[in-house]
Amino acid sequence: MDEIFTAIGLLLFIEGLLYTAFPGSMKKMLNSMKDLSEQKLRIGGLIFAIIGFVVIAYIKKLQ
Repeated sequence: MDEIFTAIGLLLFIEGLLYTAFPGSMKKMLNSMKDLSEQKLRIGGLIFAIIGFVVIAYIKKLQ
């Protein structure tokens, strides 16, 4: 359970850094996302979820 909270904290930390360092670019990216179809967003989300799973599985395998 600690790992879940660590992962969520890391996600929020990285996202916060991106908004702090690149506020204009993040705003442009979010505006461009509203023009994407739901299917493209769904596929992109699935791809990122798979990449995240692979990274976590790899890290767990190394321990």
